[in-house]
Amino acid sequence: MSITLKQLTVLVAVVEHEGFGAAASALGVDQSSVSHSIAALEKVAGASLVTRASPLRPTELGRALLPHARTAVASTRAIESLVSAHQQQPPTGTVRVAASPTVSHRMLPRMLKQWTAALPGVEVRLFEGDDDELDECLSSGVVDCAILIDPTTTPPGALELLRERFCAVVRTDHPFSGLEEVGLPDLLDDPLLVSAGGCEPQIRDLHTRCGVRYEPAQRVREISTLLSMVENDIGVAIMPSLATTLLPDTLTMVDLTPELHRRLVLTGPLDRPWHPQVANLVSVAAAEQGG
Repeated sequence: MSITLKQLTVLVAVVEHEGFGAAASALGVDQSSVSHSIAALEKVAGASLVTRASPLRPTELGRALLPHARTAVASTRAIESLVSAHQQQPPTGTVRVAASPTVSHRMLPRMLKQWTAALPGVEVRLFEGDDDELDECLSSGVVDCAILIDPTTTPPGALELLRERFCAVVRTDHPFSGLEEVGLPDLLDDPLLVSAGGCEPQIRDLHTRCGVRYEPAQRVREISTLLSMVENDIGVAIMPSLATTLLPDTLTMVDLTPELHRRLVLTGPLDRPWHPQVANLVSVAAAEQGG
């Protein structure tokens, strides 16, 4: 008995959707078909690949197989898209894009609208992740492309979307509110609150540039928690300017000095061929920039 692409596709779907029923809905098949595919794959493997608890999780062997399964499924989708293009058919397929919450909230709605208008046959599915998760999502095959934050290496064809400035986040009744800019040493008169899942590496680098010790008073995971703490006068924060739309009326942004920026880059994976429609998404985004 050999492993089939269908089995690998079902394994990926079951893990991503954390259940047999949800995977069946996503794949457009009945749940018994999903159960049969997983059972057949586990028979070949000689071991369980997923737990049957809720939420479902991959076993140790399942986790080891998953990156290869994702690569196989992604490569098959790319081949199908290439064949369609060779046959001069309109662009079709599903492209999965990863982005951070601040990018998703501010940039992605506009970009999704542009992509839908230019590529009506291409379905774009969004995956949100913290800044430090995006590289892994892309390299492991969870997504086909991503808007990366300050990537150290970018493959040919990648597109820089924006150089975004960081700002101080303070209450509207804070003494710095209404100023054109505030220096980092002055800002640190208040306790610094940091999102551990966001831009901490850039903020740490800024402290080094200023010769100031990096000593955040609190490190939290969720942006909503961070903003709530600033709102309740527990401290101040540093965030990229795109996050301005996330702020409640009680908070405001002030430009930070010395200036700190981050690069947002739309790219496919570095270590394998891109899904053909990723290049189309990049082309549409580039055309909108030029327009």
